[in-house]
Amino acid sequence: MQVIHQPRVAWDTARVIGGAFHDDRLFDWLRHEFDALFGAAAGEALAESRERVRHAGDARVSVETGLWRVRLEDALRQRPEFAGDLAGITSVARAHRP
Repeated sequence: MQVIHQPRVAWDTARVIGGAFHDDRLFDWLRHEFDALFGAAAGEALAESRERVRHAGDARVSVETGLWRVRLEDALRQRPEFAGDLAGITSVARAHRP
C-alpha cells in the first residue's frame, strides 16, 4: 500500500496551478480535471484565481499559489481518497509543461 503525503500533494499541485496561469492549454486542461474531480465550483475558483493574476500581475502568482495550497490541503482532509487522483493530475501536468 502506497502512503500519500497529502500536504506534499497539495503543495505540488498548487505550484502546478501557479505555473499554469499563463499557459492557456494547460490551464484549460487543469480546469477540466478540477471540474471532474471536485466539481464545477473548483473549476470556477481556478478561473477566478487566474483573473486575479491577470489583473494584479505576476506578483499575485505566489499569493494564489499559497491560497491553492491551503484549499487543497483542506479538500484532502475532507476527501483523502482524492489524493491519488490529484497526484496523478499533477504528474501529468508537470510532464506537459515546457
